[in-house]
Amino acid sequence: MKTKSRLLLIVTFMLLGLTAATIVNISLNFREYSINSAVEKSQLAANIVKDGLTAHMVNNMMDKRQYFLDKIATSNNIKSLWIARGENVIQQYGEGLSNEVIRDEIDKEVLRTGESVQKISENTKNTILRVTIPYKASTPMDNTNCMSCHNVNRGDTLGVISMEFDISDMRSSGMLTILKILGINLLFIVVVLFLINYYITPYLNLFSNLQSGIKKAYSGDFTHNFVSKVGGDARSVVDQMNSLFRKMQETFGDIKYNLATFIPQGCVSSSDPLYEAKTIISELSDIYKFKKTIELDGSKDEVYTRIIDILKLKYQVGHFAFYEVNNVTSERKLIYSTEEENICFEKTNKNAMECRAHRTNSVTISTEFPNLCQACLAIDIDYVCIPFTINHDISLTVSMTSEDRDEVEKMKKNISSIKHYLEAAKPVIESQILMEKLRDTSLRDGMTGLYNRRFLEEVIDKIMSQATRNNDTYHG
Repeated sequence: MKTKSRLLLIVTFMLLGLTAATIVNISLNFREYSINSAVEKSQLAANIVKDGLTAHMVNNMMDKRQYFLDKIATSNNIKSLWIARGENVIQQYGEGLSNEVIRDEIDKEVLRTGESVQKISENTKNTILRVTIPYKASTPMDNTNCMSCHNVNRGDTLGVISMEFDISDMRSSGMLTILKILGINLLFIVVVLFLINYYITPYLNLFSNLQSGIKKAYSGDFTHNFVSKVGGDARSVVDQMNSLFRKMQETFGDIKYNLATFIPQGCVSSSDPLYEAKTIISELSDIYKFKKTIELDGSKDEVYTRIIDILKLKYQVGHFAFYEVNNVTSERKLIYSTEEENICFEKTNKNAMECRAHRTNSVTISTEFPNLCQACLAIDIDYVCIPFTINHDISLTVSMTSEDRDEVEKMKKNISSIKHYLEAAKPVIESQILMEKLRDTSLRDGMTGLYNRRFLEEVIDKIMSQATRNNDTYHG
């Protein structure tokens, strides 16, 4: 169920990321909206102040202007409102009231540049928006002729109007809105995860069931029954898999045991029956080709040469000796050896019963017990000797040697396979032995055992052919 946990975790993180992005976007938009609303409010208040001051001046009521400003501040929820005179107005009318002075650098900057300035000051308790707007001289085209009362040019800054708004309520309101949105999103995430878990669990269970069945199939067990609570296409897949596995069980379930009829079970080490079947079939194919080849060979010695080639090329045995044993006389004849020196005592060739492998008719492996074969001269060399009986008269022995224990282990694994080739060669060798006996019988007198006229004719033919090739002359 790790897949299910990962899926739910990924979906959760995606939804949480979407929620976070939404909240950040709403927060920024809400903040911008709050500030813009306060700025618009300050612009409206500034215009009211401008019009009011102009009306007070026209009506010669400037001494009442503070009352007017206080009313404006109260009615518009302005935390503080003040005005400051520019240099031209001070020179013409004086400093003004005690609170009509430049209070900070913002007032100075607006008087100097004639441009509005906005500044936000925030702390953990409140948020203050400061807006300072220039009061510029206008002409009759603007419905007011400031130059009629002031010695200034059109567009000169007569003074500034500064206001401070406490927009903490907007921040609190925004936080409350964000919390509501967060709550709605979390509820949405819970619902989505529940629905995903509800609808995806049956599919994940099906997936897990498929994994279990395939894992069992790798070990050769096709009896797994696939189940699922999901309908539609998933149900069709389950039915098809069950049908497929039943057919595979019928086809491959007993293949390992059927093939064991030809090659004993355990010759191929694998937990995968299909791979094992493939290997065994390949082995059978090679043995069949080997048998078809030696059936056309002209003599027993040619068959022996084929077996030697198999040991060299297929099994890559570097050091070995191949013997033929006469079961009647117990004499052993060396057919082939990769080494100049024999690892067995010389007496073993005269009496094959000295060879443990031949005497017991069982494979002899030196690593199984110290000094296992008493007829072996080898001290630092390990050996694997394989005996094989052809018939009552003839036996074969393959003696493989190595100084490397790993190579000896490899030889041990190949014992059964080598025996398969010897088994395949057995009827052909028997046939060649019989043919040799028949031929020998045809060349000897049945009563005396002496060679007859036919043998003489064959010998003369061979001698004449050899003489012709060598340009030799024989005189009687």
